[in-house]
Amino acid sequence: MNKIIYIFLLCAAPMFLHAGEASALGEAKIAADSAYVNGNYSEAIEIYEQIIADENESADLYYNLGNAYYKADNIAKAILNFERALLLSPSDDDIKFNLELARSKTVDKVAPTHKFFLVSWIESIVNLLGMHTWAVAAVVAFIIFLATALLFLFGKNIVMRKACFAVALVSLFATFFAHMSALHLYHYLTVRNDAIIVQPSVTAKSTPSNSGTDLFVIHEGRKVKISDDSMREWKEIELEDGNVGWVPTASLENI
Repeated sequence: MNKIIYIFLLCAAPMFLHAGEASALGEAKIAADSAYVNGNYSEAIEIYEQIIADENESADLYYNLGNAYYKADNIAKAILNFERALLLSPSDDDIKFNLELARSKTVDKVAPTHKFFLVSWIESIVNLLGMHTWAVAAVVAFIIFLATALLFLFGKNIVMRKACFAVALVSLFATFFAHMSALHLYHYLTVRNDAIIVQPSVTAKSTPSNSGTDLFVIHEGRKVKISDDSMREWKEIELEDGNVGWVPTASLENI
C-alpha cells in the first residue's frame, strides 16, 4: 500500500510543480500590471523582462512590455516588443495600432512597401490564424479529404459521388493551403532576420570595421533586415530601399 502511495505521489509531483509555476507566473504578472497602472514603469519593465527571460514568451507579455517602454519614453524598445508581440499574434489590431503609434515617434519615416494585391490578400488570410491553428486545420482538412475520397471511390450513388469528388478537391486544396500557412508562420517565428535599431543613431559602414566608409545613418526604432549574421561584432543589414551596410551588433536587437 505504501508503495502504491509513493508511486502516485511521484507521478503527481510534476503536476503540483507545474501548478506552482503557473501560480508564481500569475503573481509576477499581477505585480507587473500593478506597477504599470501605478506609473512605476521601470519596475513593470523589470518584472515583465524577468517573466519573459524565464521562457514565458507570449504576445500579451510583449504587448504589455512594449506599452511600459513606450510610457518610459524608450521608443526603440517599445517598437521592438510590439514587433515581437505582432510576430506571435499577427492579426491583433491593438498591437498594430500601438506599433504604428510608436513608429510615429521615430526620426526615420519609412514609407510602407507596396506589394502586389494578391500577395497582400494571401498574407492577410495567413495571418488570421496562428501556426498551431493552421496545423490543426491541415489535419482536419486531410481527414475530410480521405473520407470523401473513399466515398467517391466506393460509393454507388452518382449524385453522392459527384458531391464527394467536389468536397475532396476543396479539402485537398485546404490541406495544402493550411499546411503551407503553418510552415510559413513556423519559418517566420524561428528564423528571425529582422531587427530594431536600439541606439539613438548608428552609421552603417561599407565594411565590418570602424575604418570603413560611412554609407548612411539610421536612428533608433528603425526596422532592418539582417542579411549577414556570420560575425559576432558586426551585422550586415539591408533597408527597405535596398541599401546595405554594416553596423555594430550592439546597435540592434533581433525581433
